[in-house]
Amino acid sequence: MLRTMNNSDDTPRMVQRFRGFLPVVVDVETGGFDNQNDALLEIAMVPLEMNQDGKISPQATISTHVQPFPGSHIAPKALEVNGIDPDSPLRGAINERDALDHVLLPVRHALRDSECRRAILVGHNAAFDLGFLNAVVRRTGYKRNPFHPFSCFDTVSLAGLAYGQTVLARAVQAAGLDWDTSQAHSAVYDTERTAALFCRIVNRWHHLNTYATF
Repeated sequence: MLRTMNNSDDTPRMVQRFRGFLPVVVDVETGGFDNQNDALLEIAMVPLEMNQDGKISPQATISTHVQPFPGSHIAPKALEVNGIDPDSPLRGAINERDALDHVLLPVRHALRDSECRRAILVGHNAAFDLGFLNAVVRRTGYKRNPFHPFSCFDTVSLAGLAYGQTVLARAVQAAGLDWDTSQAHSAVYDTERTAALFCRIVNRWHHLNTYATF
């Protein structure tokens, strides 16, 4: 049975949607799977925002190339996948501490604007991205990390539920969104596609939850 929309005059707010958490989509490109020993090479983030209808959408993308930390390992097979040349001067890579400042300052601004108390990482295989982020925070002694240290939203699970797909490319396409294979495995592109996928799923649920009872 259908029900009418909530007639409250209160404007939906992000701070009320996810228990005070601000979803921020994150993707990292790395020199391997070991967040303690393998290098972080790229990181990108997309904070999300909510409009007056309660729908969420991506804000501007924040990204940087990162210099491998001293003594870090980089597997050749990882570079075959992400296409990164760590030694290229054209990357404009910065050290890990400066990289954290670069990507996390806008996240803290987004937290302030949304009145949320903490960021929560959204990722495709989110534990991987969160593990590398936490490792860099520990390695650099970074004191102002706005992210929850272990909670996250994983679009693998959400896309599996919503579309029956767990691979990012297939999930994005199943959601009716564009996918460009030639751009895949860059932190910026994968973050932006993951953000679009997460917003599509959450907004679809918002629509169903607004108009129908279960």
